[in-house]
Amino acid sequence: MNALAVIQIARKQLGLDEDTYRAVLVRVTGKGSTRDMSEAERQRVVSEFRNHGFMPVQKGLQGPFAKKLQALWIDAWNLGIVRDRRDAAMLMFVKRQTNIDHTRFLLDGKDAAKAVDALKAWMAREAHVDWSDSVALPAWLRCPGAKIAVAQWQILARCEKVDPQGFRAFVSDLAKPVDRMGERDWMPVMNALGALIRTVKAG
Repeated sequence: MNALAVIQIARKQLGLDEDTYRAVLVRVTGKGSTRDMSEAERQRVVSEFRNHGFMPVQKGLQGPFAKKLQALWIDAWNLGIVRDRRDAAMLMFVKRQTNIDHTRFLLDGKDAAKAVDALKAWMAREAHVDWSDSVALPAWLRCPGAKIAVAQWQILARCEKVDPQGFRAFVSDLAKPVDRMGERDWMPVMNALGALIRTVKAG
């Protein structure tokens, strides 16, 4: 459901007549029609209606970029830099980056890129994830999941919880030899290493 539809639902739920509705639009955005507004301005209208009691029906994450953002958020959680893995926490992060309330309203690739790039930059800065790509890299290390797992291993190695040279053996024991790993194969590895990192951080 897009922001235009949400605004109309809110208008009906709040029982606003035409004059009151238009007055809210002008007060919040300076525009009397939602058709003339940017997506960010429509989101401001939605927020205003929420402040006045509008209660949208909560659904699971939706939108063309939702799964990618959710996956990156869980990656950051498995790196130990996100403390709250819930979708609500991710949505707050997305809103700070894009000023858009929910992934179902995140339809512009440029807006989505702001959130994606911010998440990846955070992971690079705080967890030393190396996102660089090159034909010189082995095929398995070009997978984003592999890059996350390598960074996780390095975090644990710096804490002296794993053998710095033991990454390949760990992956092979848990999944398969690294040279045979595909993107989907890295999820259980990242989850296992994430659990170890959270245990270390918990003290």
